[in-house]
Amino acid sequence: MDILLVDGYNIIGAWPELRVLKDRDLPAARDRLVERMAEYQAFSGYRVIVVFDAYYVQGTEKKYKNHKVEVIFTKENETADERIEKMAISLNNRRTQIHVATSDYTEQWAIFGQGALRKSARELLVEMSSIEKGIEKKVKKIQEKKPVSKIPISDEIAEIFEKWRRGQK
Repeated sequence: MDILLVDGYNIIGAWPELRVLKDRDLPAARDRLVERMAEYQAFSGYRVIVVFDAYYVQGTEKKYKNHKVEVIFTKENETADERIEKMAISLNNRRTQIHVATSDYTEQWAIFGQGALRKSARELLVEMSSIEKGIEKKVKKIQEKKPVSKIPISDEIAEIFEKWRRGQK
């Protein structure tokens, strides 16, 4: 199983769309990141966990699922980096490959030591663009397919029936 741990605020600060949204509405930027990670999860099959620092949301640690993506707000005085490092250690085993999405250089070196693979914010954005194009292609292909008949018939017979339906001979 592949697991993607996402440093939420790091990605929000690095992706142009989310950075602009953050300046106007931080909760909306968080929600948009989670939505995009849900698309990533659905397409890639990875388990996705987004970690946000408690710095912006005061109070106790919170965990919840949104669009099947696990979202964690760290407890006070715990950074997302610290939580991600702990999770990279605890989730790592022979059958699991941990990937960490962050552009924090220090964090990247720390997670390398845990056996995790890194994905920079830019790499994740490029991968998301590719995934979104793949989703668009699949949707277009489904929309272009003609409705399937409940009874298998040849194109020739289908054409005859269509003429009858239109009142043509």
